Amino acid sequence: MTGLQKIGYSLVTVMKYVSLVFFAFVAVLPVVSCVITAFKTDAEYQNTNVMTPPESWFNFENFAQAFMKANMGKAFINSTVILISVLVVSVLVGTSLAYVLNRFKFPGNGLIRNLFLFATLLPGIAMQIAVYEIMYKLGFINSLMGYIIMMCGTDVIAIYIYIQFFENISVSLDESAIIDGASYFKIYYKILLPLLRPAIVTACILKGVGTYNEYYCANLYLQNKKLLPTVATSLYTFVGPLGSKYNLICAGVIISLLPALIVFILFQKQIYSGMTAGSVKG
Repeated sequence: MTGLQKIGYSLVTVMKYVSLVFFAFVAVLPVVSCVITAFKTDAEYQNTNVMTPPESWFNFENFAQAFMKANMGKAFINSTVILISVLVVSVLVGTSLAYVLNRFKFPGNGLIRNLFLFATLLPGIAMQIAVYEIMYKLGFINSLMGYIIMMCGTDVIAIYIYIQFFENISVSLDESAIIDGASYFKIYYKILLPLLRPAIVTACILKGVGTYNEYYCANLYLQNKKLLPTVATSLYTFVGPLGSKYNLICAGVIISLLPALIVFILFQKQIYSGMTAGSVKG
């Protein structure tokens, strides 16, 4: 390796580390700013910049006010019910659809797969007029059950993850079970579904994060914010035409992050292994 090549290699290495540090800084800066702001009083927030540390790091009044005034207790209950219901239904529907599409060859199999692919190309916002009309006609506006049913809509990405995983499971398992007298449902429930655990973890992470953070549809269809708040919509209690209380908003953001952080810490091993094993292979 010549001197110029060594210099070029060194420059490339330095640029890599500089870019990594820069993007890490960009990613961490909003979180640090949010934490600092959450501990500030109203006077401190109005008279200091966002990166100035608060006078006291033991000021938990903002967290108490955010939890009580934004009705976050009720919001956590609603979001938990929505999240568990959506994940359970999505896993059952997605895995059963993938099982049928992968294991059974019938006229229209390819067409259904292509229609799923076509559905992913349609922007969700373009479908909202039709979806709102359906929700209104069915009486699902201001209905937690109606919102859950809408959120349980087919997750195309999860279905393709399941199909890809099914293709790596030998059909001989199905054939052996059929010889032993097992029904198709028993094959799916007793044999194949447990083998799909890594793919299910991956799909639940993708679906769960989107459902927990979902604001647009929750704000549109759960219009009674006092009775039907979610974690995402409750934070907008402190936003108004006369100004926004960003110190309380930041405190509420930190409170809303705690459940996800606890789940990640407790199940990080399963999450990492599930995302690695459940990733789509080329």
